[in-house]
Amino acid sequence: MNKTHYSVLFAALALFLLLYLGFDTKTDKQKMSEQSRSLQAESTSFETLAADAKEHLEPAQATQVADLEQQIGQAANDAARIAGLKTLSGLWYRFGQLPVAGGVAEQVAELENADTSWSVAGAVFYSGLVGSQDQIVRSYCATHAVKSFENAASLNPGNPEHRINLALVYAENPPPDNPMQAVLMLRELESKHPDNPAVYNALGRLAIKTGQWERAIERLEKSWSLSKSNPNTPCLLAKAYEATGNTSKAQEFTGICNAR
Repeated sequence: MNKTHYSVLFAALALFLLLYLGFDTKTDKQKMSEQSRSLQAESTSFETLAADAKEHLEPAQATQVADLEQQIGQAANDAARIAGLKTLSGLWYRFGQLPVAGGVAEQVAELENADTSWSVAGAVFYSGLVGSQDQIVRSYCATHAVKSFENAASLNPGNPEHRINLALVYAENPPPDNPMQAVLMLRELESKHPDNPAVYNALGRLAIKTGQWERAIERLEKSWSLSKSNPNTPCLLAKAYEATGNTSKAQEFTGICNAR
């Protein structure tokens, strides 16, 4: 996975990697299955989606999933069930079945009803969205990512990160009836949070997506000046500077990117 293009864009995913996975997601073993047969309509149940994903597992993987599902079914309380579901979500993520991993993370969020849990679920669905070229899978992941980040924003409206992440979902999968929704959301967030580096990072990504390289550099440099903590910013700046032919700046930020 190319670090610049496919670094997961949400801070929430870092939390997911820590709490759910416990392993390096840069592995080449991530191969998301395209479950078109079970996703012919959004009315498809999660059970049908998971059943289809299980058909793509190796025997040892299927045994791991079955054993964990049995433990979850026998959980004595919600705390034990939540712990098991988090482990199961991480397992599906490791197997490259991101829509299913997101669905299990969504179950965790429904039990915990916390903005952080919904944000984690949204981040996993977003990973499934950007990692797939299949329109049915993308639509499924986008729908659930939107739901997750909307729930997170509702539970914690004071955290702009949730609406930033929601805007990035719309940028990746624009609503047919409002293709400018991501831009409008981010501009509103910029007016409300002019010193939030995440807003400018998101605007920079959107500018890169539309080939507006100079604007991307302006936004990303603003983000970088406000905070040096986001590991994706220098990677995106390296790409933007390379596109404009500024090789010295591209090399500078590539070095920072590779060191992260």
